Amino acid sequence: MRKVIAALMFLIVAQTASFAQTRNEPRGWGYLFGGEGSSSGSSTAQFQVGGGGEALVHKGLGLGAEVGYIAPFRAAGDGFGIISADVSYHFQKRSSKFAPFVTGGYSLAFRSVTSSGGNFGGGAQYWIKEHVALRFEFRDHVFSSDSPHFYQFRVGLAFR
Repeated sequence: MRKVIAALMFLIVAQTASFAQTRNEPRGWGYLFGGEGSSSGSSTAQFQVGGGGEALVHKGLGLGAEVGYIAPFRAAGDGFGIISADVSYHFQKRSSKFAPFVTGGYSLAFRSVTSSGGNFGGGAQYWIKEHVALRFEFRDHVFSSDSPHFYQFRVGLAFR
């Protein structure tokens, strides 16, 4: 398990560094986020914190990875870690500061055991400065047809 986490963290760092700027245009960024959500069939509020990175590989098409932690507010120690590898599409025009996106991909939840699943969502980044953006996002993680959905509304900062 440690090797999987180390490999995904390496991917986050390496992908941002490997996609060098072309045409004076930043092609990758990292981000940190926090959010609130719940799971389907439950009224218990949960929080999520984490971070990740994305890089555009062709026009608006991007690849990304992130790592986070989801837990109930009332019992923060009862949560689980989550790692995701995603594909995204960013609908940004070159001169625009506003960049809406959709995303989806593979998720791995871990605590004492692991569970594979997927995630999907969308949101927007608003670049308030050349190297800093506000990031707003909705994300839903699903691990099997009979498990609950873990959905979150997230707010964060992106940096490039």
